[in-house]
Amino acid sequence: MNIIFVGKFRGKPLRCQLDGPRQLFACVAIISLFAGLLVSSGYWYGKTRTAVNELAALEHDISRQKTLINEARLSAGSELDALAARLGKMQANVVRLNALGQRLVRVAKLDAKEFDFKNTPSYGGPSEPENIAGLNFKDIIKTLDKQLASREEQLDVLEEIIMNRQLRRESKPRGRPITKGWTSSYYGKRTDPFSGHLAMHKGMDFAGKEGSEIVAVASGVVTWASDRYGYGNLVEINHGNGYSTRYGHNAKLLVSVGDSVVKGQAISTMGSTGRSTGPHVHFEVLKNDRQINPAKFVALK
Repeated sequence: MNIIFVGKFRGKPLRCQLDGPRQLFACVAIISLFAGLLVSSGYWYGKTRTAVNELAALEHDISRQKTLINEARLSAGSELDALAARLGKMQANVVRLNALGQRLVRVAKLDAKEFDFKNTPSYGGPSEPENIAGLNFKDIIKTLDKQLASREEQLDVLEEIIMNRQLRRESKPRGRPITKGWTSSYYGKRTDPFSGHLAMHKGMDFAGKEGSEIVAVASGVVTWASDRYGYGNLVEINHGNGYSTRYGHNAKLLVSVGDSVVKGQAISTMGSTGRSTGPHVHFEVLKNDRQINPAKFVALK
């Protein structure tokens, strides 16, 4: 009996001739060996294929994890940029509040040492352990931002109140209309120097050297700057709240109608124009267009 194995063995088919029991046993052994090799190669091929599939799945999972990590890194970078922007804005607000606080201290004439906006505030106390992992920095920053906005609004209102108060104070007549000189006549009835008869004097006279400065006793707007009968060269200033002042007998006018003046500003020079016996300024204070005694305003500082 001849058994031929289809395949190539050194380029030729393998032939096995069975002439006896020994040859039969040898062929069976060879067939078993080939069968075993075939089964074994199939098994290892299956195992290798499974390992390759698992490796491919692992590589896919690693690639997906890398993608998630990159996305998380980009998201964290964006959040950090946003956080830095908010911190920058908060810092700018703090600088503005400090500047506003310093200005309010000067305007309100507060103790600069007590209200020191240039240095960080002093604080301290025992430390308490905190769970940093449980802190929500977004909420903390949001709370601080709201507090800063609230303080800013409060300081703005306070500034407006102080400035309005300061403006009202500056616009109310206070002090004398001269820097040098003396009081030569008071408000009230007196003997008229021209007629010799008793007459009402509706202002105060301040005498001095001709050409010396006449100053505004309060801030306001010039409503008259020209000659007027009896007053000579006259300056009239409206201060608001029903108050106005008049400065008569000037030699030279330094302001014009519509000019805005501040307290202490030179508005004219002393002279003797109009109905006058010598260099002086006739000073009147009017409340709702009626002359009142200037003495109490002159006494104010």
